[in-house]
Amino acid sequence: MEYAVRGPVVNVANEIEEEIQRTLEEGTSNPYSFDKILYTNIGNPHSVGQQPLTWPRQVMALCDLPEEVGINHPDVEKMFPSDAIERAREIKKSMGGYGTGAYTHSQGIKAFRNEIAKFIEERDNVDSDPDQIFITNGASAAISMVLTALIKDSSCGVMIPTPQYPIYSATIDLLGGQKVGYHLDESKNWDMNIEELERSLEEAKSNGINVNSLVLINPGNPTGQVLSRKSMVELVKFCAKHNLVLLADEVYQVNVYDENSEFVSAKRAAYEAGLLENDEIEIFSFHSTSKGLFGECGRRGGYMELTGVDPYVKDMLYKLASSELCSGVAGQIMTSIMVRGPPKDGESYETFESEKKAVLESLRRRSSIVSKGLDSIPGFSCQTAQGSMYCFPSVEISENAIKVAESRGVSPDTLYALSLLKSTGICVVPASGFGQKAGRFGFRTTFLPSEEDMAKAVTLFAEHHKEFNEKYG
Repeated sequence: MEYAVRGPVVNVANEIEEEIQRTLEEGTSNPYSFDKILYTNIGNPHSVGQQPLTWPRQVMALCDLPEEVGINHPDVEKMFPSDAIERAREIKKSMGGYGTGAYTHSQGIKAFRNEIAKFIEERDNVDSDPDQIFITNGASAAISMVLTALIKDSSCGVMIPTPQYPIYSATIDLLGGQKVGYHLDESKNWDMNIEELERSLEEAKSNGINVNSLVLINPGNPTGQVLSRKSMVELVKFCAKHNLVLLADEVYQVNVYDENSEFVSAKRAAYEAGLLENDEIEIFSFHSTSKGLFGECGRRGGYMELTGVDPYVKDMLYKLASSELCSGVAGQIMTSIMVRGPPKDGESYETFESEKKAVLESLRRRSSIVSKGLDSIPGFSCQTAQGSMYCFPSVEISENAIKVAESRGVSPDTLYALSLLKSTGICVVPASGFGQKAGRFGFRTTFLPSEEDMAKAVTLFAEHHKEFNEKYG
């Protein structure tokens, strides 16, 4: 089992960071040309400077505080806005008065699931049942739970995009299943096509693999594409045709930057394709507080919704959820706040919306800075980041560098990423950790650090590539 975003390059980055810190403490010379590591290896917004949204943290604080020093303190209205106080009271009531330190229902607090269902209904204009919603420790826990239910033995296969987020390949390997890759089309901004899906499925079947499910990541990670409505409808029809359970990873649904793109959920696409009416498709969809505009990774909040899933399967998933007792209450609360912000007539509404807009617009600018900047470097090719938080450029690497990498027992893009790290302090993830076509090399980078840092990073990427080519020919 390998998990690239926390892989060997990151381990070396941690070691370098500790070494630099020791030189500062001891007053000795820093052996590197930089004084900090720029971590662009993982979508962890707050760790690289994104500030928390104010109102959600105010509500969280009031939920955690004992009532006598929180919502019932005589001066509480001098310290917190009225709409935060009111929401905290409502949340505490929904938890039965037990506070944030008590276990909850294994699917999550019912009032929160009602809010999630309403959020989905307003997004898709399709009914949602709160009893078919599980609040989980981020999307990752839900994904792991569903894959555990799907993979019975080594004959079971799951179709995953190439490239893909490594939680899928790692978990399938851990559970002893078969990875069935389908290639996204880099020449068409990482679009998906049905011919490739059919090819991949038939090849797997001919190899004796029982393919029972397909993973969709939209907007894409690591590729940053936003699939069109047409592509989404084609995909759900493909899954229905072949009786494949659809795992729809939609954690970046708010992160859409291209003015000509829009997020279309798998559920909405299935509705438009007429598949929901006759119960022709099974969908697990995932969302998270870690991404979007909240970036609250450490809260571990998220949910999954079951659409058209057999009641027996839902019962088995409930048993899996029960074995963990419940997801973290802080994450449950943050999920509730994510899907239902302050009221429009509340005193916090304008500030809340302004803070979210500022985050989105800055991400939009950073996506352009990085994708256009990387694509302008000779030897690089980078598709436009229409959404999510990442760019996934391809990088030309010489035959000599490939031979050196082989002699060291690493992939060529791992050699490249380690060189980049030691030369510039920028920590990226080798593209090989996500899967790619044979002969392609590159890396994934976030564009989460500040606009200033990312503009400097583009310059450093270019300088390093020139140095790398001079060293390895």
